Amino acid sequence: MAKKRRPQTKAATPQLVDGEVPVVGAREPCPCGSGRRYKACHGRAAAHAVTELVHRPFEGLPGEADWVALRELVPAATVELTLKDGLPEGVPVVKLATVLPMAWPALRRDNGEVLLGLQNDTASGDISRDLADTLQRALAAEPGSPVDTGRPAPDGPRLQDLLDLEAPFAPEVHSGFEFWVEDAEQAATGEVAASLERANSAAIPTARLSGVEGAYWCETPEKNHLRWVMTHPEERLLDALARLHAAGGSSLGDDTRLVGSFRAHGLTVPVWDLPSSMTSEDCEKPAAAFAERLAEALESTAPLTADERKARSGLANRQVTLS
Repeated sequence: MAKKRRPQTKAATPQLVDGEVPVVGAREPCPCGSGRRYKACHGRAAAHAVTELVHRPFEGLPGEADWVALRELVPAATVELTLKDGLPEGVPVVKLATVLPMAWPALRRDNGEVLLGLQNDTASGDISRDLADTLQRALAAEPGSPVDTGRPAPDGPRLQDLLDLEAPFAPEVHSGFEFWVEDAEQAATGEVAASLERANSAAIPTARLSGVEGAYWCETPEKNHLRWVMTHPEERLLDALARLHAAGGSSLGDDTRLVGSFRAHGLTVPVWDLPSSMTSEDCEKPAAAFAERLAEALESTAPLTADERKARSGLANRQVTLS
């Protein structure tokens, strides 16, 4: 005798609430009633919102130029962050770090302190939203736990929503990655020790100039460099740099040369070659003087001369986009 078939029941379909379309599985029918699968209907917009590239993700944050520098240029640095709503119970401090051991996105130390890694691959096209999602999960993590990579909700908060936008942003550049270790007297062990040794051996000596915003000196075997993240609109900045270059005012002193620039996260970063004998302290006065010359050049609205157009073309041709 054949078995009786159980009556089939349809899975409950999420219902519209206040006109909003709930999230369902990609292959499930879209709750809007269109008859199409969710991924081909309202899921399309949600996926696009997550993957759409935000060209200037740190805009609106204090120290935008430094955020870009720490993301792209600086090997080892930390910054204490101030949350808009204050610190949760059990979290004594939140710090941004360029890199964390094992390339962890974030870490909740045994003492409750939270470290948020900046130089990591991100899941969406909005670094700010990715970092905010990681930060929220780190704040809720158990002490002594690393935080894995996640995927933020398309409408999730960004750093601009979580951080106090009136608080100062003051990076501390380190010569190595010893800040990974919670207790300065406690040696790193195991995988963390190996990761620390590798990171320290690859770190390029770097220093942040104190007199101007977003400028970082670094030392390399053959020559030193100054890489200066600038927040001026790109076209105006290139015009101003071209005016200075054509007039012989784009250098930072003897044996220094403006060699080009690159784009990173919506900002332009001019780069100078420096002699190996020129330290970060030696850059302070020339950089301050250059900032004054640049401010004057940015004010000019006169058409570029033939020499200035030639200089601008050279700068544009040597420009590279990192992100």
